[in-house]
Amino acid sequence: MTILINNQSFTLHQSGVAFWEDKNILLISDVHLGKVAHFRKNGIGIPEEAIYENFSRLSSVLALFNPLKVIFLGDLFHSKINNEWNYFVEWKSNYAQQMILVEGNHDIIDSQYYSELNIEIHSELIIDDFLLTHHPTEKDGFFNFCGHIHPGIKLKGLGRQFLSLSCFFRKPNQLIFPAFGEFTGNAYLIPSANDQVYAITKEEVIAIALN
Repeated sequence: MTILINNQSFTLHQSGVAFWEDKNILLISDVHLGKVAHFRKNGIGIPEEAIYENFSRLSSVLALFNPLKVIFLGDLFHSKINNEWNYFVEWKSNYAQQMILVEGNHDIIDSQYYSELNIEIHSELIIDDFLLTHHPTEKDGFFNFCGHIHPGIKLKGLGRQFLSLSCFFRKPNQLIFPAFGEFTGNAYLIPSANDQVYAITKEEVIAIALN
């Protein structure tokens, strides 16, 4: 689905990314590369094939939108370098797009590694009247794009049925992105009267009517 923010068009995709149509920029948050390898190293029984899932999904959204630029809103890599970094290097070599990382709390890998891949790193980024950060941030005069929270919403159906979905969570001056990565979990938020929720299903993103 496409939404307007400050007279700019953004396509929200069911993968959890947003395409900034007017700027030809793809926005992605909380990929957490390396998390599967980290779990496996610590004895958690996740199939090795799961390592490739994030890279496959990244390739799919780049092929779909063909952006001029890709901006990661923090937590691109989950922790220290492990064998998934080599997969990331190989994956990155297939793309000519400019890539930028807005640092998150998990981004502890030395910036030199990213520099060698021609990936810019910023603590925050301002584009026109938009402020791009990892942690939700308020700044007068700016609309904030951020991640970190891994927002989700719980929907109540007839009887005692509940449905839990990841979502884009919009406040009056902020859009919190869902986590893109596998095995990241959600923080289930309770919207207020001025909030908007765009829930993610397997097929589409849908606006949720709030009572």
